[in-house]
Amino acid sequence: MAKTEQLTAGDIMTAGVQCVGAHQSLRDAAVMMRDMNVGCMPICGDNNRLTGLITDRDIVVLCCAEGVDPATVQAGSLAGGLHWIDANAGADEALATMEEHQIKRLPVIDVKGGHQLVGMITEANLARNLTDAQIAEFATRVYADA
Repeated sequence: MAKTEQLTAGDIMTAGVQCVGAHQSLRDAAVMMRDMNVGCMPICGDNNRLTGLITDRDIVVLCCAEGVDPATVQAGSLAGGLHWIDANAGADEALATMEEHQIKRLPVIDVKGGHQLVGMITEANLARNLTDAQIAEFATRVYADA
């Protein structure tokens, strides 16, 4: 039996994730990333619900490399397509979602608890909770044609 079959997304996630507000600047997001030593921040709207994710690479490639001052761009403007998982969903489902969409970070939402962001599943979470075969399959699927 695979390691993830009995685990939920809530079991393997990193809890205590903070959001950058959709109206905060990319500079604010970058400072938060630096201070928390992370490469990705969830973006939350005025209702405190998840609206997207922003990565340090997004800031560099879509803003700085274009000559735009990150202090003048709202984080929410980069909130694109979003994939997430319910905290009560199986860890296998989280893995399948990440593989299908070729993503390395997956926000975890407590649907029954007001649809609030409760954590994030990252590659590090998977590495701690998957079998070697599952890790190899994940790497093959997520990094294929990357």
